[in-house]
Amino acid sequence: MKRDLLHVADLTAAEIETLFALARRLKAETKAGRPHPLLAGRTLAMIFEKPSLRTRVTFEVGMVQLGGAAIHLAPGDIALGKRESAGDIARNLERWVDLVMARTFLHRSVVDLAAGARVPVINGLSDLHHPCQVLADCFTLLEQRGQLAGLRVAFIGDGNNMVHSWMEAAARLGFDFVLGCPPGYEPDPGIVAACGPRVGVTHDPVSAVRGADVVYTDVWTSMGQEAEAETRRRIFQPYQVNEALLASARPDALVMHCLPAHRGEEITDEVIDGPRSIVFEQAENRLHVQKAIMVWLLGAGRGLL
Repeated sequence: MKRDLLHVADLTAAEIETLFALARRLKAETKAGRPHPLLAGRTLAMIFEKPSLRTRVTFEVGMVQLGGAAIHLAPGDIALGKRESAGDIARNLERWVDLVMARTFLHRSVVDLAAGARVPVINGLSDLHHPCQVLADCFTLLEQRGQLAGLRVAFIGDGNNMVHSWMEAAARLGFDFVLGCPPGYEPDPGIVAACGPRVGVTHDPVSAVRGADVVYTDVWTSMGQEAEAETRRRIFQPYQVNEALLASARPDALVMHCLPAHRGEEITDEVIDGPRSIVFEQAENRLHVQKAIMVWLLGAGRGLL
């Protein structure tokens, strides 16, 4: 039976641990100059409705390192749901490729692709979830702290797709997660309720970061929200991650950001470039964790674990 990765809740805690073990092995072998051609002869189709640096490069390089190939499909190549339906696109692609990754606006688009395709579909980003980023972030924290259980992660900013995926990760991996956001910018209440007592929401950024092991932020205005940019800059200004806010976190708190960063808005230069920032470690680990996801979905990594 084929598996898809549309949101973190598609995975059990044990499956996430398996992915992390596989990512750790693949990362070590790659750095030692021994990449595994586990996906030789396999092809990934990459559907993009949005611009991308990290998602495109890490998936494409990942397939190359695994011995496979990746095909970039830009918005004009497919026009998902406009030129033809997601279901018809899926039924074409499944006959040519082994995996599909989609970076879309609507979460419904990746759901429809997965429903129509007999090959695994990976959510590379949608308006509701960003599972690959958060799995890479959790893997990075595991490298830095040795364990996730018992940590307190504070996310400062919008209750967006990143927050939804973080909440699902917290519910599975045993750490606490709190969002500090302005009134009216809370996450989906259904997702909050489904994730249980380990997640919380406050409108006070200082309260959110108090005692936090990790302080995380993201852009205030995501792609597709450009018309709201000026309003959001005004409303979110008290939620900037700066040295004053970090003073309420633990002295050894780590700073994370999924990038791209709007420096001087949601985060200051001195914080993102400071000694507590692991922002670029996160970006690197997108490569290794996504390689593990692709190998695992295709059942090609059993010999490594």
